[in-house]
Parts: sequence; C-alpha cells; structure tokens
Amino acid sequence: MKNRLTFYIAAGMVLGVVAGYACHAGAPDAAAAKVAAGYFSIVTDIFLRLIKMIIAPLVFVTLVSGLAGMESGRDVGRIGTRTLGWFICASLVSLALGLVLANALQPGAGLHLVASAGEAGTGLNTSALNVKDVVTHAFPTSLLDAMARNDILQILVFSLFFGLGLGALKSDPRVASVVRAIDGMVPVMLRLTDYVMRAAPLGVFGAIASAVTLRGLDVLYTYGKLIGAFYLGLVVLWAVLIGVGYLFLGRRVGALLKQVRQPAMLAFATASSEAAYPRLAEQLEKFGVDKRVVGFALPLGYAFNLDGSMMYQSFAAIFIAQAFGIDMPLSQQIFMLLVLMLSSKGMASVPRGSVVVVAAVAPLFHLPAAGVALVLAIDQILDMGRTMTNVVGNSVATAVVAKWETSRRRSELSEFDQTPVQAK
Repeated sequence: MKNRLTFYIAAGMVLGVVAGYACHAGAPDAAAAKVAAGYFSIVTDIFLRLIKMIIAPLVFVTLVSGLAGMESGRDVGRIGTRTLGWFICASLVSLALGLVLANALQPGAGLHLVASAGEAGTGLNTSALNVKDVVTHAFPTSLLDAMARNDILQILVFSLFFGLGLGALKSDPRVASVVRAIDGMVPVMLRLTDYVMRAAPLGVFGAIASAVTLRGLDVLYTYGKLIGAFYLGLVVLWAVLIGVGYLFLGRRVGALLKQVRQPAMLAFATASSEAAYPRLAEQLEKFGVDKRVVGFALPLGYAFNLDGSMMYQSFAAIFIAQAFGIDMPLSQQIFMLLVLMLSSKGMASVPRGSVVVVAAVAPLFHLPAAGVALVLAIDQILDMGRTMTNVVGNSVATAVVAKWETSRRRSELSEFDQTPVQAK
C-alpha cells in the first residue's frame, strides 16, 4: 500500500501537469482559464479540508499522550531545550546559506527594475509580525478557538500545560482513566489519518492542474533563473541537513529519507505543511522515533523549524535588492539575517508566511514592495520546494533529538548496572 500510494501521488503530479496544460492551451481567455482552474481546485480544497479536520485533534492527542508518559518535568525541559537549540542553529544556517547563495548566484542581477513613486501594495497582511503580537499570540485565549483555526503553536502551548498536568497526577485513579482515554485516541486518529491520506493523489492532481491551468508553463521560463537558483540552494541545504543528520544517525539517515518520502512528496505537490503532518508523524514512529519525542518535537518544529522557508526569506530579500539595483553591504545583510531570524518565528500561523516576513522587513532595508510582488507571482512554485524542505528538516531534527534521548537512557542504564550492590 505504501509503495502504491507513493506511485499514485507521483502519477497525480504528472497527470495534473498534463491536464492543466491542456486546459490552459484550450482556454479562450484568462477568465475561462480561471474558471477551469477553480473546478480543479475543488478536489484540492476538499482534501485540504479533510487534512485540517484531523490536524488539531491529532496534534493534541499525540502531544498530550507523549507528555503524560514522560517520567518528570525534567524530561520535558531537557527535550525542549535540545529541540529548540537545534531549531535555532538550523534557522541561522538556513538564513546564512540563503544570503551566501543569493550573493554568489546573483539571480536578480541585470533586471534593472525601477520602483515607481506610488507602488502598489502586495495585498499581504504584515501587521501581525511584531514582537509583541508574536509573543502574545503563542498563548491561546481558548482551546476551541485555536483548534478551529488549526493554530499549531497555540495548540502546542495548551497541550504542553495539559500534558504536564496529566503527567503530574497520573497516579490518581481518576486521572489515570483520562490518560488511558487519550492514549486510546492516538491509534484512532492514526487510522483516520490513513483513510484521509488515501485521497492524497486526487488532492495532488487538483493542486497541480489548477496551478498550471491558471499560469501555464510560461512562468517557468520567465522566472527560470530565480527558480533554478533557489532550487539549487535547496539542494545545497538538503546536502547540509543530510550531512548533519549523518553525523548523528549514521547510515540510518538514508533509511529516514526513504521513510518520509511520501509526506515530503505530498508537501511538495500541495505546498502545504499541514497536508504532510499526519503521515509524517506516522512515518517517523515507524522509523523508530519514540512517540513521545514525535508528539513533542514535531509540532514544535512546525512552529519554529522551517529550514526551507528561512532560506527563502534571505534569498528573496537579496534577489529584490539585486533586481532594483539596491546596494546592501555585508554588515546590513548580517543585520537583516538577525531581523529575519526573529520575525520569522511568528509566521507559522500567517497565510503565505514566508512572503509576509519578507514584505514586513522590506521597508526597514528600503526594499520596494514591487519586489515582493515580483516574487509573489511565482510563490506557489517556490513554496513547493521550501515546504518539502521544511518536512525533511523537521524529520532530521526529530530523529536526532530521539537519538540523543536514546543515548541518554542507555548511558543511565549502563551507570545503574555498574553501581556496586552493597552486601547486607
């Protein structure tokens, strides 16, 4: 079934390109193409709605079950510290790589664009990206509201408190029944996930067909240099992620990539991290990652560890500067890297979050809004690659954190076995 689904997803992508191009070529005008694309998107919208339907309860039960099963709050603190430490380092590496590659490949050089006096807006909502709102937004006023909006970060915060509370009181018979009930919901949600994922090829077909019907294949030639440079950067980032993963996982990093290829392909085809989350959690557990680590580290990664998106932000900002002939010295680029590092931590809950971050910081570095609109035109194509990279980055991060935990437990058991037993 696993190999068949992978084949069906790939077939859905190919058929989507063929059907989309046929509709685009046969449409009498842009309005007709938009109508046809709308019909294709019905399939994708239904699939993504089904995914969103299970995201909130899946994150809640897996995270709470994992936290309640931990021995103490120190376990949570240790895993959380290690996970966040990895995320911060990975974010800095991704941003720095984007800066280096954009300067080396010069994708915007030679365009010689000029910003008009009255620039058109990008239509992106950047008001939510300030320190105050980002910090306060992490704490929900209502669990039901957070679940209704599928706000991963807010669900994670509530689940963290709820899981710690259950773990502290699990010896109480009344609370133990709640723990057992939540543990019992985990396999139910995983089975429901399996049912929904069987519709993935149709969702992929609709997403690709809709995009190609609307824009055709010309966009690949028009923006070929930017797309090619960015995807080359993603290849380099993949090499870095796999290389670092190899240092901790050894040859098993190859088995990990094979295990998560389905959710990675799904993320690429739909440009949706949410679409890949349920299957990714399931595949990581099949790989051997402790379900407690998966339930804690993976939702946290979806909120804070977006390697592909981070690289895209610095890459896109430098591209805009090059396209409009704006000189950015190295010191300013490093400052921009730090600003992007802080600003991006609130983008998980913002529509088109990566582009929104670029639009939010652009005025600070005198980058024209027209440049943001320039990359926005092909954001769907770029989003596919960066979303797939986010999935791979979170897979490696979760597996490495699990490896650290396994090594720690083995060390503790070894020390326990070597403790001399005193004679009575």
